[in-house]
Amino acid sequence: MKQNLSELISTRLSHDVIGNVGAVANAVELMEEGDVDFWDDIKSILKNNAAVLMARLKFFRLAFGLHNANLENQDVLRETASAYLSTLGSRNTPINLEWTPIPSAYGRAALLGVMTVADTLIRGGTISVRPYQKGISVVHNEDAQISAEKVALLKDSVNAGETAADAQLAPLAALLALVKEGSLRIYLVNRAGLGFVFE
Repeated sequence: MKQNLSELISTRLSHDVIGNVGAVANAVELMEEGDVDFWDDIKSILKNNAAVLMARLKFFRLAFGLHNANLENQDVLRETASAYLSTLGSRNTPINLEWTPIPSAYGRAALLGVMTVADTLIRGGTISVRPYQKGISVVHNEDAQISAEKVALLKDSVNAGETAADAQLAPLAALLALVKEGSLRIYLVNRAGLGFVFE
């Protein structure tokens, strides 16, 4: 199972950065051609894609990497999650984050929950992370447009305690691995979309 999980994660993360890496490579090729007419476009491509890569890689390091002190720093968690979500939404349909300080033990679960919930949003929305009873909740706003198909697949996976061998399910697979390790319990929030409670 651990090998399969690492394969899912590496495939998903590669998928999520390859487009931006390709854009940077294309911009470098344009630079090498020396056409000054495109210099402003090149700078814009490099700046925007570098920002996306930095935001995503910082998020992935915290969500999937080895434990480090930043997982207990609320400011870092909030800023990292918010920056990641900004790479997914658009100017007209952003994905916003509402983050209320949570117990430090739930840092990784919160990030993976944010990533999983974000995967279901179609046209922006708001994801809220907050303390809930003995643990935390991660939910999207009630009026968000969601993919009913993705939500159903994710809920079925939670109920089964495992995911299919699909790299798009890597965040949930990592969450379910935390559950199996005994470090938390996971509950689905009873709502039209997708929401989690971790305890």
